[in-house]
Amino acid sequence: MQTPQYYPDYLALDKILDAQHPVSFQPPNTPAHDEMLFIIIHQAYELWFKQILHELDSVLAIMQQPTLNDNSPHLQTVVHRLNRINTIMGVLVQQIDILETMTPMDFLDFRDLLRPASGFQSVQFKTIEAKLGLRFADRFGQGYYTSALKAAHAAEIKATEQQPSLMVLVNDWLHRMPFFEEAGLWQDLESADLENQPTDLPIFWQLYRQRLQQSLHAHEADTLPAFDAVMRGNEPHNRQLSGQAARAALFIMLYRGYPMLQQPFQLINALLQLDEQLSTWRYRHMNMVHRTIGTRIGTGGSSGKNYLKGAADSHYIFSAFAQLTSFLVARQHLPALPAAVERRLGFVV
Repeated sequence: MQTPQYYPDYLALDKILDAQHPVSFQPPNTPAHDEMLFIIIHQAYELWFKQILHELDSVLAIMQQPTLNDNSPHLQTVVHRLNRINTIMGVLVQQIDILETMTPMDFLDFRDLLRPASGFQSVQFKTIEAKLGLRFADRFGQGYYTSALKAAHAAEIKATEQQPSLMVLVNDWLHRMPFFEEAGLWQDLESADLENQPTDLPIFWQLYRQRLQQSLHAHEADTLPAFDAVMRGNEPHNRQLSGQAARAALFIMLYRGYPMLQQPFQLINALLQLDEQLSTWRYRHMNMVHRTIGTRIGTGGSSGKNYLKGAADSHYIFSAFAQLTSFLVARQHLPALPAAVERRLGFVV
């Protein structure tokens, strides 16, 4: 017979509800009413970070398989769980509204008692960033990053950064995309007039480059060299995607209406949304800090708003996909796909 589960026991409420110990309530300090709110908000953040890691680890496990069958439920599961992470991130942004009911003077009642504690020291959040694909070399304020954390925590995060991140695994998955190297599928395009197009690109991309070139305005002269660099994997500022993976991702964006490409497009779109959610959260956090402490130093020793702004500006993880939108052309100008390719992208009847 199954042991009965009672709500307080199942949720371990005795531990959770006894985990708030405001420092200001301890003698000889003067109790600060808003410290309880401050603690609960940040504990809630950490609980949601734990759930994000739970979802993210499952996504990484799926993407790390030697082969990912796009006709299996696996890709749908990845998209579903990334969308859940995005929904959680929306809640994290909204929680700032609650925290902003605490005025600057309310915070000053207990702020000095927190040193050197800081949200910067959240190991879970930095682990999330690392697992998504934020590399140490791309982190803003690297010196402060290592000095503000406990040595064990810094080592833990750096060890995570050595594991294949979601960005790396998505690149590998896109890199395996078929079609472009299969010459027989594209023979219908071989008669196209492709004068002055680079022959080192697959024939479809020569034709597409021609359409892109025709669609550009005079002030967009830099777009074509950038396209060439990204499609070849030579873009110095975009080391996240190989040339083959970038071509696959752009193809998915362009022809997402085909059944085979719907789930891959939803995956890429979920990554773009996740970057946007993280950016929104960082900027809301930065503005809240500026409103609360102005330009003062953070409790953990950071430069406060200036550090948060630097991180918000530089910690985009999936910007390689955002860059590809610079190379889109209007639907009416898209090259018509050969019948053999259309059959590969449709349902098998």
